[in-house]
Amino acid sequence: MKKLFLYFVLFCGMLGTVKAQTNTIENVIIVTTDGFRWQEVYKGMDSAIASDARFNQQDSTGIFKKYWVPTPQERRKKLMPFLWTTLAEEGQLYGNRDLQSNVNNANPYWFSYPGYSEIFTGFVDTAINTNAYPPNPNTNLLEFLNKQKAFKGRVAAFGAWNAFDRILNEKRAGFPVICGKDSCGGSHTDVEQQLINKMKHDEYSPFGDEEQLDVFTHYAALDYLKKQTPKALYISYGETDEWAHHGHYKDYLDAANRVDKWISEIWNYIQTNPHYKDKTLLLVTVDHGRGLNEQWTSHNNKIPNSNEIWFAVMGPNMTPAGEMSNTPQLYQKQLAQTIAQILGFTFTAEHPVAVGFKELLVR
Repeated sequence: MKKLFLYFVLFCGMLGTVKAQTNTIENVIIVTTDGFRWQEVYKGMDSAIASDARFNQQDSTGIFKKYWVPTPQERRKKLMPFLWTTLAEEGQLYGNRDLQSNVNNANPYWFSYPGYSEIFTGFVDTAINTNAYPPNPNTNLLEFLNKQKAFKGRVAAFGAWNAFDRILNEKRAGFPVICGKDSCGGSHTDVEQQLINKMKHDEYSPFGDEEQLDVFTHYAALDYLKKQTPKALYISYGETDEWAHHGHYKDYLDAANRVDKWISEIWNYIQTNPHYKDKTLLLVTVDHGRGLNEQWTSHNNKIPNSNEIWFAVMGPNMTPAGEMSNTPQLYQKQLAQTIAQILGFTFTAEHPVAVGFKELLVR
């Protein structure tokens, strides 16, 4: 009887192991927070910038009170608690150059349109050398996924910046891209969508008509996630870049802190919904880096360090390795194929697609 009981326990354990190994990633949530530096991600607030009267919005005391603690590990956790608890415990973070984990733009320009194009096409098109570039001629990953049987009609993108219509070439790609002040909900809006649309229309935007505040992008995307259950969803937050360009360090940090809170909200929903739970990849990254010290407000190929980026990723079957060190040199253009591979596809297009690095993430 004891032997039978032992065999039963071993058999159940084997079933549990098989079940754990057969969890597959069927969905993907991609989040970007525009131009947010790796320095704040890995070290927290920069005391030199926070102390500089040119950048602290006359509230150095408030910045220190909210975000300062003695060690970089404590500071980064104060700034981005979800990233440094849940994601660091369950996933992997790349791009801390102090630990020899280097991630870079491959494009030679180091600003937004080329960066987002590189993320999603897996390709550097040197003709894309301005943020005013017309609709992207290159096939993107979301467009590719939307052509796959399981993903058809279940792909969407939300962005604060109105350029995403062009970056993702909405007309050709065939999936909804709700960006800038675009209304959400289509032609049959419910009460929540009507309220979101009214607020988007009536909001005061410090960035002009080209970009709305992130709060409207977030709640429009979250509403879509809950009601439409997309299999591939992209959300782009923009305030980290906008406030940096304004030289507002307090607003820049607050924007990053809000993004962290919203990612937590998205992930908590994912992990309580049977459609997504233990079947979803989360990738968080940026389109470009920024300069150092007084040059932190800007970025381009004339400002050193603007090509230094980072990313964080977690999902089932992914090694929970936390902060990575001594990794191979990685490039932004490799993300598209890596995501495709994790979802079980090979991303092909009319242009070359950079090789992925799935083997680094899933072991």
